[in-house]
Amino acid sequence: MGHRQGVENVDMMEATFEQAITELEEIIKKLEDGRMPLEDAVKAFERGSELRKVCEEKLKGAQLKIETLSEKAE
Repeated sequence: MGHRQGVENVDMMEATFEQAITELEEIIKKLEDGRMPLEDAVKAFERGSELRKVCEEKLKGAQLKIETLSEKAE
């Protein structure tokens, strides 16, 4: 099994987009599997919601940066 650097032990906002999206995808797979105990599923859902927010913020930041650079180039 390959080593993956996740965001479990990292402040959410310090995680890279790639780390956050990878962990989010893993959570989704586990939830879709349906074999997780209810309490664990709720915790995973909460973590997934936090990761989704992190990803959205990072994407918004990248979009803003691209728009700013595009405006400067005109």
